[in-house]
Amino acid sequence: MTTASGAGLAAPGAAITAGARGYDLQVADAEQRAIASGWLLLGVASLIGAGLFSILLVLARTPWIGKLVPAGDFFRVALVVHVDLSVLVWFISMAGVLWTLDTSRRWSALGWVALWITALGALFMTVAPFAGGAKPIMSNYVPMLDNEVFVYGIAIVGVGLCVLTLRSLVAPAPLGGLDGAGALRLGLRAAAVSAAFALLAMGWSIVDVPRELETYAYYENLFWGPGHVIQFTWALLLLVAWFWLANLIGAPLPVSPRVAVLIFAIGLAPVLAVPAIYLNWSAVAFEHQKTMTWLMRFGGGLPFLPVGLALLVALARRPAVDAQTRPLRAALVASFVLFSVGGVLGFLIEGSDVRVPAHYHGSIVGVTLALMGLAYALLPRFGYRAATGRIANWQPWLYGGGQLLHILGLMWSGGYGVQRKVAGAEQTLRTTAEVAGMGLMGFGGLIAIVGGILFVWVVLASVIGARRAR
Repeated sequence: MTTASGAGLAAPGAAITAGARGYDLQVADAEQRAIASGWLLLGVASLIGAGLFSILLVLARTPWIGKLVPAGDFFRVALVVHVDLSVLVWFISMAGVLWTLDTSRRWSALGWVALWITALGALFMTVAPFAGGAKPIMSNYVPMLDNEVFVYGIAIVGVGLCVLTLRSLVAPAPLGGLDGAGALRLGLRAAAVSAAFALLAMGWSIVDVPRELETYAYYENLFWGPGHVIQFTWALLLLVAWFWLANLIGAPLPVSPRVAVLIFAIGLAPVLAVPAIYLNWSAVAFEHQKTMTWLMRFGGGLPFLPVGLALLVALARRPAVDAQTRPLRAALVASFVLFSVGGVLGFLIEGSDVRVPAHYHGSIVGVTLALMGLAYALLPRFGYRAATGRIANWQPWLYGGGQLLHILGLMWSGGYGVQRKVAGAEQTLRTTAEVAGMGLMGFGGLIAIVGGILFVWVVLASVIGARRAR
């Protein structure tokens, strides 16, 4: 494995070097590495912004403390910005990292354009609450602020995703055969195709949804279709991350590259039905919304059962770990646990209470942890210090464990009917059990915040330490 090196930089560990023979990708040339590093730093910046707003969210929902924090629109404005930065911008940024590694030198200017456009949109979104009136609109998948700066920010981020996806499709790296690396490349390309279908759905919805609708109804219908489709993109990236991380820690999944490609194809296949759904029903029709829900519920989980079982078999071998692979193993295990719990909780949802965010927090954080693990693995390959030491080792456990307590508290409280998207006095917690459940949620959320801060700390320490050593 060829990596950038310099004074004070840690060399890749033996397990990571050996991984080049299996499910692993070579780091691209210098310019591609620079673009991918930029996407990683944008992702970290988005998590910093989301983390600041998440502190307000957790405090606003925590019993006793929540009474000291303004509720209502204050809580919802913070929720909107937190969700869009921690999910939309973070996931797009990490997709930018991975898709850049799977591109050739052609059209490299598009890579920079996509990065800077997305960064500009993220900046607009972050400052929007401070740029005049910002009425929150709690639409699913992409919550909005009824604020011109925020709307421009979301639109600019969408343009950035378009350019990023276009480059990933028109300038792919040479496949080089159907080995482990080739399988990962095909998995990343499947995710890019899924993103293209999500963008197609977005454009179709923009044309199809009447602008005369009431604001909430407009955005709810606008993002319902593309919001469901883009979940297949994140799911495919998660599968790639699990294959890659398992290989890097010396526990490769007992799955051949051909079977891996078949699994990625199964993960992409439901997306191919999206044009038919739009052709048959208007984006505002009940049948359209129901079919999109079924598509994700029954099609999205198909590839995860075999991969999950293979991952359990691989981890049962208890591979030896060293300083560099220990954080990767922690991220992989925590990702698997959180994503699995989130998937199970999805079948227990009844109504619109806090069991809904319990489900999607588990699934989303499962993806986030896997991407954090890949970020750690790629740091030395981008020329930065390796993510080692106690902070890096404990960060995935703190973030994942805190989120597990967070979602269990939400699930507990949801059983008593505590509603979602409310905070402070609006929660009307009546019983000791409700207070205990939301208290557990708050305690877990604060631990998760610490875990998120530590991830940012580890990455920035790696980057700054490497630059000072040059």
